[in-house]
Amino acid sequence: MSNYIDQAFVTEYSAIVHQAYQERGSKMRNTVRVQTGVVGSKCVFQKVGKGAAGKKTRHGNVPLMNLDHTSVSCTLSDWYAAEYVDKLDEIKDKLDEKQVAADAGAWALGRKIDELLIDKLGGATNVVAEAATGLTKDKILQAFGILNAGDVADDGHRFAVVGPHQWNELLNIQEFKSSDFAGEQYAWLKGTESRTWLGITWMFHNGLPVSDGARSCYIYHKNALGLAEGQDIQAFMDWVPEKAAHLVDHMLSAGACLIDADGVVSIQCDDDATIV
Repeated sequence: MSNYIDQAFVTEYSAIVHQAYQERGSKMRNTVRVQTGVVGSKCVFQKVGKGAAGKKTRHGNVPLMNLDHTSVSCTLSDWYAAEYVDKLDEIKDKLDEKQVAADAGAWALGRKIDELLIDKLGGATNVVAEAATGLTKDKILQAFGILNAGDVADDGHRFAVVGPHQWNELLNIQEFKSSDFAGEQYAWLKGTESRTWLGITWMFHNGLPVSDGARSCYIYHKNALGLAEGQDIQAFMDWVPEKAAHLVDHMLSAGACLIDADGVVSIQCDDDATIV
């Protein structure tokens, strides 16, 4: 019995993990460039510069844009989230135990994906200073202007992540909270705290860094960040006789990189600012 694993149980459990990860895992995975099925420990994202049109004289050669081509390397790492499921607990309430472990593992790996992306957002060179204030409309418009001045595409693929305190500050901005100005456009964000304003999809996120009382919030374009996945989330189960339990191991191979710093703006906010 100790060497036998019920294959039906393994298949059913893996399906539950996939569903939980896709629906309730990473908030940010769908907001960046994603390369799946990466073979090896590195992935290269290509960055192409802006082109310019020119005139052609009669019978002359067509002008070339001479596009700049650069590449950004992304290193993948392996991540695990394991849990023991006691055999007697399975007998007592098998479905509940599987679901609890599945949700926990899926959320853990989802948080890891967001953690990797947020860490790369910290490399932003465009910064709106704290100035002893929270997330104000003036700061938002300043960041919005930086993206526009950098010719960052306003194509519906701009995103923003803010902390819990900053989300409450946003709800005090009339244009943000009013349905006349704001809207939602992504089905995968249904049921989460998100709104669209100024052509930017705003999301609430608990994982943003705080340093000396200042919370780092970010506005970025989808093409500014890259996520490479060598293996999508997988779940495996092994019987451990010494534990009289199944060891359920969730694993993921992934890495993130900052492709274009011009497409990211960091807004520094006083995390204790009074909300008026």
